[in-house]
Amino acid sequence: MEVIRPSSGAAHAAPLLRLAGIQKRFPGVHALDGVDLDLHPGEVHVLLGENGAGKSTLLRIIGGVLPRDAGAIYLDGQPIEIRSVHHARRLGIGMVHQELSLVPSLTVAENIALGMWPTLRWYLVDWLAIERQARWVLDNLGVKINPRLRINQLAVAEQQLVEIARVLSLRVRILLLDEPTSALPEQEREHLFAVLHAMRDRGVSIIYTSHRLGEIHRVGDRVTVLRDGRKMGTWLVAETDEDVLVRMMVGRELRELFPKLKVAIGPPLLEVSDLGGGALSDVSFTLCAGEILGVFGLRGAGRTTLARALFGLQPYERGTVKIGGRPVHIRRPQDAIRLGLGYLTEDRRQGLVPHLQVPPNMTLASLRHFVRYGLLDHQGERRTALHYVQELDIQPPILSRRLLFFSGGNQQKVALAKWLCSRTKVLILDEPTRGIDVAAKSEVFRLVGELARSGAGILLLSSELPEILAVSDRILVLRQGKVTGIFSRGEATQEALLKAATELSEGVT
Repeated sequence: MEVIRPSSGAAHAAPLLRLAGIQKRFPGVHALDGVDLDLHPGEVHVLLGENGAGKSTLLRIIGGVLPRDAGAIYLDGQPIEIRSVHHARRLGIGMVHQELSLVPSLTVAENIALGMWPTLRWYLVDWLAIERQARWVLDNLGVKINPRLRINQLAVAEQQLVEIARVLSLRVRILLLDEPTSALPEQEREHLFAVLHAMRDRGVSIIYTSHRLGEIHRVGDRVTVLRDGRKMGTWLVAETDEDVLVRMMVGRELRELFPKLKVAIGPPLLEVSDLGGGALSDVSFTLCAGEILGVFGLRGAGRTTLARALFGLQPYERGTVKIGGRPVHIRRPQDAIRLGLGYLTEDRRQGLVPHLQVPPNMTLASLRHFVRYGLLDHQGERRTALHYVQELDIQPPILSRRLLFFSGGNQQKVALAKWLCSRTKVLILDEPTRGIDVAAKSEVFRLVGELARSGAGILLLSSELPEILAVSDRILVLRQGKVTGIFSRGEATQEALLKAATELSEGVT
């Protein structure tokens, strides 16, 4: 492997935060192996690495979520022990986690003020102050969300923005952001970048992890790469490029990030005509065997609503759905699974059981294939799970480990494997690469291509234009629940898709 000399770092006199020789072990894995890191005042320090490289573990140690096993932490040059999340906040350290930690039954305003609700006399909660604070934070973030709505009434992208707003309301000195844009479409990302730049200019120091390599030059001053729990080096963002960073992350060249297999398109598998109700307005399209049909749209366009309606998670008021040429009415997910439909949700927590081990999570949607004479075939289940663990490079490859101890990206791979082994005819993928690294994205799309070549139809919902353009045979664009364009692979461009997503076109192409 080519050795690249790290830069000497930013020209600051002394770091605000310094980590020295941080060690952390979990059962069966050495998560952090002597990691050093420093963070200067008013700096955005990007942390890169594959899933399982140790990024989130390092942030959780700084944020007081996890104790370190060895090493030292210095704040303002003084050694400190970060005993808890509340202690970290008292030190001026706040963290936005990759997995949302909101209370679904509480309102947006209540979640933003959670743990520090202002009170009046006699310890009565000052509800007006809570709402004023929420509106102030959301306005500064450039987000239009009603603070009186409950969290369970919001889309995942909106929940992510509330999570970010909650930490920003703490007015911290050090902000830890673990994949903050993983669920955000382009417009909200731009708002977040503007807020981060303003915070940096005010002297706030930020550690930022992301799998979107294009974001590094947008937000970062320096970048540190971790691989297998070890630090590979730190560079000035201005002195490196994506090819170098990918090579340092994965230890090899990544010649084709989004592979596209040549597949013969077969007969129609899924036919949707004039589907309407709720956020949808007369949506029509056809998905054929062997085809990857991309679905693109901005937040609120109706992509996830369409997926949920097709999978029986919410009713539609009108329209027809045909599978294999036969009209069907899907009232619940069991109907969809029986008809050969699979759905990888945008929020992986909705499709996994964290306290179960890997094999039962992978076979949740296909248990009937592992029953012999009324008994569950545990050996067959483990063989299938081992196959997908190896195929998807799930780390660590420990079948007996409960899912909650895996990184978010590896949990996403398990969620995908659940449908890959269920023998679905039509697979709906809602943001399938959310929270996974560049190498894993390549593996996921390779497997999706293999599934299409085997005769399945893939409905790919994504806000990532480079991905959807690279792997789709056709792309359907939604705006406000309406189809505003259907583009063939040859005619689809970023400009054409964005125009159809933001302006109602004269007609569907």
